[in-house]
Amino acid sequence: MFIDEAKIYVRSGRGGAGMMHFHREKYVPRGGPDGGDGGRGGDVVFKVKPTLNTLQSFRYKRKFVAADGENGGPSNMTGKSAKNLIVDVPPGTIIYDDLTGELLGDLVEAGEELRVCKGGRGGLGNQHFATARNQAPRTAEKGEPAEERNLRLELKLLADVGIVGVPNAGKSSFLAAVTNATPKIADYPFTTIEPNLGVANLDEETSLILADIPGLIEGAHEGVGLGYAFLKHIQRTRVLIHVLDGMAEDALADFSQINSELALFDPALGKKPQIVAFNKVDLPDVKEKWTNLKKALSKKGFAVYAISTVTHENLKEVLWKAHELLQIAPEVEVVETKIPLYKPQQDPRDFKVTREGDGWRVSGAAIERAADMTYWEHDGSVRRFHHLMVTLGVDEALRREGIENGDTVYIKDYELEWQD
Repeated sequence: MFIDEAKIYVRSGRGGAGMMHFHREKYVPRGGPDGGDGGRGGDVVFKVKPTLNTLQSFRYKRKFVAADGENGGPSNMTGKSAKNLIVDVPPGTIIYDDLTGELLGDLVEAGEELRVCKGGRGGLGNQHFATARNQAPRTAEKGEPAEERNLRLELKLLADVGIVGVPNAGKSSFLAAVTNATPKIADYPFTTIEPNLGVANLDEETSLILADIPGLIEGAHEGVGLGYAFLKHIQRTRVLIHVLDGMAEDALADFSQINSELALFDPALGKKPQIVAFNKVDLPDVKEKWTNLKKALSKKGFAVYAISTVTHENLKEVLWKAHELLQIAPEVEVVETKIPLYKPQQDPRDFKVTREGDGWRVSGAAIERAADMTYWEHDGSVRRFHHLMVTLGVDEALRREGIENGDTVYIKDYELEWQD
């Protein structure tokens, strides 16, 4: 089964906590601070694996969480940093932030990587807070919180050749006849409801990747019959094989209809090199139509072939013609990704003070991150946090709003009592 869209949750690893510890050794009664730093949390990284061609695996696993960094230890020992979590995706995967719709990246080349969540920094141990005036600091940091995101993955087929046509024209039979693919085939419209991929070997050194696109009907460019979902897969192909049903009442009308839908959806689709394969010529009634159809389409400049997916008549010729056109067909344009993943939309030092019940809510990236990294049970860490509030201007902003002694200040899930 071909899955072309998936929604998943990803979270990086939290940084390990820095340690508050003092050196202890015989005959050294007052050793200095030697609390080590926490290790870095793991990133979540998407990587292109060329052997994949679907998003099937994301149907069964939708949550990806990187490991946390280890805590720091005594004797200035730094905690072990976590390994990055590598998530393999097929070539052609486009990644969006599901909440904002922001395009994060378009992964095409084998081995290409995209970091979507950055691991948290390890907290500092108390060895970093020693000064001439305070040589025994009871201050350390917890690890930086993890980043988390809900993502939407979208896959557009990266095939050389797209096989298009009306429903039941014989597209899946064509793919099955020239590749090892095993698409569902039956004698009724819309047998294929998901794209199928196959590799056709022309000789020992030449092969083509073909995509059997489900049948298109009138109004497909407006989404009729799942048309939008099908048409977007054709955008990445470079050459089209247009299969016509020889048993159709008016194959030329079908040909015009499909090309109109392609052009209406994306003008570039209507300009792709196209080969016409008139199918089912093994049937006597179809052979009678061949001459007139070939004459009509040849006048328009199309390469036209009479084929049979039953007897395999002219199938190789069609593939070699597709290979010939690929040599001159333009490369598919890839979405440019000029998105710096971790460039904030606003200054992280910005904050907002709002009234909440009988207290005050302070929200902002920097102040909330600092609250998460504070050891509230250590007086030195609390003083350091208050110093940060003064530096960021939170202290002054609360006074302007009219805060009074005993009022509660909420920062994330933390409740602090204001004392002037």
